[in-house]
Amino acid sequence: MINAIVEDAGMQSDYLQGQEVKTIYFGGGTPSALPASDIGLILDSIRNQFPTTDDIEITLEANPDDITDENVLAWKDAGVNRLSIGIQAFQDNILLDWNRSHNAVQALTAIEIVQRGGIENITADLIYGGPGLSDEDWISNIQRLIDSGIPHISSYALTVEKGTALFQQIVKGKSEAPDDEQGNRQYAILQEMLAANGFVQYEVSNFAKPGFESKHNMSYWSGEHYLGLGPSAHSFNGVSRQWNVAHNIKYIEAIKRGEIPFEKEELTDKQRYNEIVMTGLRTSAGIDQNRIKGLGEKYVAYLEEQVKTFEDKGQVMRNEKGNWVLSPEYLFFADGMAADLFFE
Repeated sequence: MINAIVEDAGMQSDYLQGQEVKTIYFGGGTPSALPASDIGLILDSIRNQFPTTDDIEITLEANPDDITDENVLAWKDAGVNRLSIGIQAFQDNILLDWNRSHNAVQALTAIEIVQRGGIENITADLIYGGPGLSDEDWISNIQRLIDSGIPHISSYALTVEKGTALFQQIVKGKSEAPDDEQGNRQYAILQEMLAANGFVQYEVSNFAKPGFESKHNMSYWSGEHYLGLGPSAHSFNGVSRQWNVAHNIKYIEAIKRGEIPFEKEELTDKQRYNEIVMTGLRTSAGIDQNRIKGLGEKYVAYLEEQVKTFEDKGQVMRNEKGNWVLSPEYLFFADGMAADLFFE
């Protein structure tokens, strides 16, 4: 697999048309389970194939139980300068119900190990709205991350995927389904606590101390081009999107034949408009009017007309420097509200 990803990088070296690579992100699974030497091999291949910026952000998603002093130093030596730690919660019974392999002690220890290893740019994930997660426990979880001193926190509402252990428990009546009212309430608690402790909410699910926003995610939301390597990886060049086959063996065998196994979709102006609206409304920067103008005046006029439908509801949206920005108290509903602005 590692060799195939390295070959994939070489075969697509012209996809970004010479643009400098500003961020690299290892995710979409459990990359921290890989030997650090494999991470280094992939990074070396990317550096050999693409021009990179001097201040490139290189993020690795890591499970708390994979984080050791030795691994952190090895990742750092390979070039990783940002870690995303999947903590989710600090209650052992909840972690067990959510089928997580770590416990609360391992989660807290993992943060300490990373900080001791000299990586300051750390983000951790928390989940809210899950069955059994009381408001008191939720407040405690947020406070633990605040007290840890990490500069970035991502938080998501619990979603139940069909076929998971939690899904089966809910079907059998052994666990409750996520409650929307609980999710909305705990999201408001999250916003209030993090704002009071110097975190800026720059996207629906992302909060950072100034200067520690995720460059990688911000590039997605602002419509920059990106290249995905490996099975299921997605790429975007401004006019089309492509995604590699999800099957590991089919991916490897195709690369061995000198083929990149992907499907491709040419985006229409309507699709591009809807994506600009959807991603923009989720961020503190808002819907980028210049990107809308690039699609034509009919889309500018349509957006302005649709925004008027929110005016009777009070200060739902505001215009900042020409961009339409959603008020913080409505960010929880951003996806649904974006759908109301879509070009049908």
